[in-house]
Amino acid sequence: MSDKLLHLVRHGEVHNPEGILYGRLPGYRLSELGHRMAEAAALELAGSDRAVARLIASPLERAQQSARPISSAFSLEIGTDERIIEPTNSFEGQKGSGPDSDFKKPRYWYRYWNPLRPSWGEPYRSIASRMRQAMDDAWANTRDGDIVMVAHQAPIWIAHLDIAGRPLFHNPAKRRCDLSSITSFEKRGERWFEVDYRNPAASLLDEAKDVGAV
Repeated sequence: MSDKLLHLVRHGEVHNPEGILYGRLPGYRLSELGHRMAEAAALELAGSDRAVARLIASPLERAQQSARPISSAFSLEIGTDERIIEPTNSFEGQKGSGPDSDFKKPRYWYRYWNPLRPSWGEPYRSIASRMRQAMDDAWANTRDGDIVMVAHQAPIWIAHLDIAGRPLFHNPAKRRCDLSSITSFEKRGERWFEVDYRNPAASLLDEAKDVGAV
């Protein structure tokens, strides 16, 4: 393992009993289970015997809340970076799961005209670009110690695909990016490499009602 790693940590479960696709909407906080998941991620990082020098989170409340146990574990302030925020989505605020999901209603099917882009939200290439920029800047501006960035499933998975050189188009239901998971990278010269994936909240996932794959 390198002397310096960058860890992308997904936030914990969100309290979302109505099954809304919340995206960037305000007011969506961690559930009680989500707080336990965030604690599990913090304990995993603290127990890995690596020094964490910098902590950055998406501005959305669920990411900021998920960063707090890490902040406490390493006595770090939480920096905020807009570039690691959830992507935009035209279904934001609509029913996103269950038998009456708006995804399944014919009147919205026109939004699927180009799934490769995708046509219903922020282009995958845009997400990949801003994630790369945020990661590059954090790496360049952190001399010693690991970096933790608390973000969201879609941007973390897009970063994974982009760094692996794989197509960015994918099935959201098949992302390997569980709640409070940790995807770790290192930069060698000008190239990023993924080096680890951990799932510290695995034992809690069966209890989750909102898994957030959109």
